[in-house]
Amino acid sequence: MVQTVLIYSMGEVIGDGLIKLPFIAGLRAAFPDARITWCAAKGDTVYTGPLKSVVAGYVDEVILDRGNGAAAVDSLPWRKPFGGRRFDLVIDTQENLRRSGVARRGAKGRFVSAARQARTRDWPVAVTDRLARLLALATDGQGAPKPLTLTHPDALKAAEALLPSGPTYIGLAPGAGGQDKRWPLENYLALARRVTARGWTPVFLFGPDEAEDAAIAAHEVREGLQPERNRVDAFQGVKGPLLVIALAGRLAAAVANDAGPGHMLAAGGAPLLSLQQDRRKALKFRPAADRLEMLIAEDYGDGMGALPIDAAWAALEKLVSGAA
Repeated sequence: MVQTVLIYSMGEVIGDGLIKLPFIAGLRAAFPDARITWCAAKGDTVYTGPLKSVVAGYVDEVILDRGNGAAAVDSLPWRKPFGGRRFDLVIDTQENLRRSGVARRGAKGRFVSAARQARTRDWPVAVTDRLARLLALATDGQGAPKPLTLTHPDALKAAEALLPSGPTYIGLAPGAGGQDKRWPLENYLALARRVTARGWTPVFLFGPDEAEDAAIAAHEVREGLQPERNRVDAFQGVKGPLLVIALAGRLAAAVANDAGPGHMLAAGGAPLLSLQQDRRKALKFRPAADRLEMLIAEDYGDGMGALPIDAAWAALEKLVSGAA
């Protein structure tokens, strides 16, 4: 019986941390009573920062101590990674063989290694598929990634207060870290107008640095909601990624660029239309949405603006209708 699990990684910035959330949810579903420990061997992970409240109930402990494989000296035989602790199951998610040897020393039972799987011919391209493979190997094929069920006591209440039952909500996340990854805002606004004409309700999700775009959207699409702004609900402690993931569960579908909000929406279970810049990155960093449509700009021309509104609308309608 697996009572202790160690997940071994080098660490997570926000993008990495978001894309791994369905893996974490699937891991907890496979081992509901186990103590799950996450090791960020380089000493930093968003699971102790912006995503701490998101993984509460899924990850019981995070190890940030040095000496767990980040440095070559950690491989010396007298070194004791993880403070000498050993675990019933160790899943090594990184692909460096030397570091994998350090991770293996923490296993007293099953050891599953991405570093070894990566040397096989059928190792998947997509990060989400790689994590799914590791989970399947660790569970004899029984485990699979899943949408998160948030454990924060007020997260679902906040989402319900901001998006009450009744309307068909469509999420629109126009932001991205780089301008070259953004579908033009005017295209999102045109899509939002089609949403309202269909009788659905557009829900804009803007980041804290996107106030100017948020103001434009509020003026141009007055029927649209912006639940993160000007809040009067009683759950204002729920914000950031936790709020977006909670809101995702209220959406009939969502549209997002290749950026953090898309991965948050996928983790929360929203059917997702992902707008990607190029095919190589789209394949590797595909969001782990349960139902996913992708449009790739380079298939249509040069730059994100080449993605046609008609194609986005057709994909969105397909997601809302539940068509296979």
